[in-house]
Amino acid sequence: MLESPDTYALADRIALCDSLADARVLVVGDLMLDRFVRGKVSRISPEAPIPILAIEDEAAMPGGAGNVVRNLRALDVQVSCAGVVGDDTAGRELDGLLADLTGGKARLVPEPGRRTAVKTRYVSGSHHLLRTDFETVAPVTAPSEQGLIDAALALLPEAAAVVVSDYGKGGVTPGLLAALVSEAARREIPVVVDPKGLDFARYRGASVITPNKAELAAATRATLANDAQYARAARTLILTHGFGAICVTRSEEGLSLYPAHGPATHIRAAGREVYDVSGAGDTVAAILAAGIAVGAPLGLAAALANIGAGIVVGKVGTAVAHPDELRLAVLRQSGEDAGQKELSRERAAEMADLWRRLGLTVGFTNGCFDLLHPGHAAMLDGARRECDRLIVGLNSDASVRRLKGPTRPVQDEAARARMLASLASVDAVVIFDEDTPLELIKAVRPDMLAKGGDYTMETVVGADVVAGYGGRVVLVPLTPDRSTTGLIRRISDASRSGPG
Repeated sequence: MLESPDTYALADRIALCDSLADARVLVVGDLMLDRFVRGKVSRISPEAPIPILAIEDEAAMPGGAGNVVRNLRALDVQVSCAGVVGDDTAGRELDGLLADLTGGKARLVPEPGRRTAVKTRYVSGSHHLLRTDFETVAPVTAPSEQGLIDAALALLPEAAAVVVSDYGKGGVTPGLLAALVSEAARREIPVVVDPKGLDFARYRGASVITPNKAELAAATRATLANDAQYARAARTLILTHGFGAICVTRSEEGLSLYPAHGPATHIRAAGREVYDVSGAGDTVAAILAAGIAVGAPLGLAAALANIGAGIVVGKVGTAVAHPDELRLAVLRQSGEDAGQKELSRERAAEMADLWRRLGLTVGFTNGCFDLLHPGHAAMLDGARRECDRLIVGLNSDASVRRLKGPTRPVQDEAARARMLASLASVDAVVIFDEDTPLELIKAVRPDMLAKGGDYTMETVVGADVVAGYGGRVVLVPLTPDRSTTGLIRRISDASRSGPG
């Protein structure tokens, strides 16, 4: 898959993570009850060649459209929901679970004679042994449809976006879709549809639809083997049914976003290891809708949705992504955990700000670090113990020459930066060209400024700046008889004395 250039800065993604709690989303669709029966398998049944599951615990949670609700609430989004259930025990249990999740903003319509969909999964460790389905797969009755329309439209004015989660069980009817999409359009509220089946005409006018690659292929009766074929299929549906955009989830390839106007965006999969793809589409629809609800550009919302899907496929069962997981995954994808420690001044300032948003303290120290020796390592270790992340300002070659003379540095700035970046105590290295790190300190605004014990509080550059906004200045004890100058002198003496 051809990956599109990333047009959104790391700060944009983190800002979107932080703003999701302000989103207000209405979820309408096929509601289910997911049961998980977990235990251990230690023997095979003597009655048949099947495993015996020794049950240890059981849990129930909302599934189907209810899993979209769970994903949104996990991100602190304000959620309401509506759907049809059976007039049975499972329906009442599901009503209670969704009432708790939404703070009482769940409007479930009980239909006599209908069986609430219950999907029971039997799990041993990370292995699914069996799933059983108990459900009615048929269109809801006319009274139930009208009750659902009334419930959805009553909740709509409080929403800034809508998710329609169609699992093909009969709760998402053409009448419901027509009424909901029409009223949402009148109120200028975007509608995101997770579709099912072959007839996408019933979703006409939706702002975004989120088919997976199999659903897109089936709906367009097309072979999807390359980017051109995906684009052709998506454009056909957009032109035929008036969709604002199509966001195709392409499994291990990531996702592709095709807006009605403008170029496509291709985003590679963010998951590192796939354990279970259950519910990944729900996560994409949830984050996409929440992003749109707070005014994020569609491409940015899709990029964050892709990262969220990468989180949940690394878990077992119908999992969700939490805010801290999402933020950390954004950082990891942007190189924070990928060994990319040599940063520009602008990127270092950005990273410092992001670390602080995650509740981490940021430290700073600086130097020439010409020939890295145990004294340097001890000082950096001491500085790192005073903070969660340590940024090291490194004098450029020109700066070192001005400070120490034309014979220095012994190693160029690239080599010195690589050596520093290899240390576990160092989280970022920034080369600066000025004689002092004052401007870099002002850009990074560290919570803690560290220098060696041979300095005093009065001689530490930037100490007044850091103290001025409430930061700390720390003097780290030095290792005796360890200095670059002494090391160079000993190397020179050894060279003059010749081989011994």
